[in-house]
Amino acid sequence: MTMQTCLAAGALAVSLSLTLLGAAMAEQPKMHGALTHLQAARAALEQTTPDKSGHRKRALRQVNKAIDSVQNVIASDRAH
Repeated sequence: MTMQTCLAAGALAVSLSLTLLGAAMAEQPKMHGALTHLQAARAALEQTTPDKSGHRKRALRQVNKAIDSVQNVIASDRAH
C-alpha cells in the first residue's frame, strides 16, 4: 500500500468515526431520559390533591420550565 493510499484510508476512517460520533451524540439518550423523568414528575404533580400552600403550583411551573429547557437542548443539538 502506498503512502498516499494509507493517508486516504486514514482520512476516511477519521471522517467515518467523526460522523458516527456525531450521530451518537445527536441522539442525546441522557437528555431524552431526563425529559421522560420530568414528564413523569409533571404527571404525578398534576394528579396530587389541589395546591399545597402554593408549592404544588410552583413545582409544576418549575418542572414545565425544566421540560422546556431540555427540549431546547435537544432541538439545539439537532440543529448543529
